[in-house]
Amino acid sequence: MLKVINYTKKNSYKKLEKFLNKRRGKRQSETSTVIRILNDIKKNKLIAVKKYERKFSSNNIIYPSIREINQAINSLDKKVKKSIDKAYLRILKFHKLQKPKDIKLIDKYKNKIEYKNIPLPSIGIYVPSNLPSSLLMNAIPARLAKIKNIYLSNPRIKSKLDPAVMYAAKKCGIKPSRIISVGGAQAIGHLAYIDKCSKIVGPGNLYVASAKKIVSDDVGTESILAGPSEVTVIADKFSNINQVLLSLLAQSEHDKNCQSILITNDKKLISECNLKIKSFLKNSNRKKIVQKSLKNNGLIIYAKNKKKIIECANIISPEHLEILTKDFRSYKNKITNAGSIGLGKYSPVASSDYAVGVNHVLGCYGSSKYASGLNLSDFYKKYSQFELTKSGIESISKTAIELALYENLSFHALSIKSRLKV
Repeated sequence: MLKVINYTKKNSYKKLEKFLNKRRGKRQSETSTVIRILNDIKKNKLIAVKKYERKFSSNNIIYPSIREINQAINSLDKKVKKSIDKAYLRILKFHKLQKPKDIKLIDKYKNKIEYKNIPLPSIGIYVPSNLPSSLLMNAIPARLAKIKNIYLSNPRIKSKLDPAVMYAAKKCGIKPSRIISVGGAQAIGHLAYIDKCSKIVGPGNLYVASAKKIVSDDVGTESILAGPSEVTVIADKFSNINQVLLSLLAQSEHDKNCQSILITNDKKLISECNLKIKSFLKNSNRKKIVQKSLKNNGLIIYAKNKKKIIECANIISPEHLEILTKDFRSYKNKITNAGSIGLGKYSPVASSDYAVGVNHVLGCYGSSKYASGLNLSDFYKKYSQFELTKSGIESISKTAIELALYENLSFHALSIKSRLKV
């Protein structure tokens, strides 16, 4: 049974925040182990990576050969290849529209002020397990940004390369020489300290999320906290209970640390959900993972009106939000703290993980309050440049000098004065 919070009572938001913070605090628990691994890799490079791969994955092959990669690709079912091809095109089409534009301003004094976007020199992509969809979400924007050096780290499954991930890598133009078969914190260490990537992106478990946070002192990472998946579903008495439950279970099957939350104003739906969950899990091949996820992090919130429902959703700030109410459009633009929002019964979050076209690398642990999901801008760095004319510096000098003197920065003022009447 999922835990239920009655959000109609006084200080209910404190109970909700306490529940959310319990899970969010767990990401700190693995920090000491991850720091030890990363420091070892920083110092001993490949020797350390191999040591941890043998320890955690019994893996002795860090760099797959071209032959092994091609063999994996050739073994892939044609139907899966076709699905990857179709998903690739939809993601490409939507992300093409996100390309940032340079800005230039020329004023009446012929001063030129510019804001430039240039692609990062290199990018490291972490793809956990057999998730070609995650590779597409990360590699397609990187290719559109024209990043020259794209590295991929994808752990082996039972000592073998994943055929679909290898096919997606080839589709996205990732060179075989830049593919490593490493997982966990040691993968992030390799991308940061051996490949020396400018930025590391991609989802992962607690160890991966912690590692990315730690290496962010040395390399770039997404502004979001990409970790174990999250979904919040808003439903009412008109919602289809099967659709509600399946959307909750879909995100819970990723990892035991995932979080699925239902917000509803219908008490009958709450009872039915808790009664039907067991029957849905009977034949699941990921039953234990889902059960642990729901037991530790699952939640149902009873909120009696729309105002409270919106308040709850914005406090949770989930990675994914799915609105299954009859009046789903009435919530548009009112819930702003979410990585991606699926509106209506024909917009399941699960579809956005694959073939809608939107990106599924989104903020977890409440980071959607302040950050956006992965997008094309993540693959550029931006800088400004300016060229002032003689009349241009004269026109702004009085303002600049006055502010410099107010801030007691006399050399600033003198630097500006030295350009006048030259």
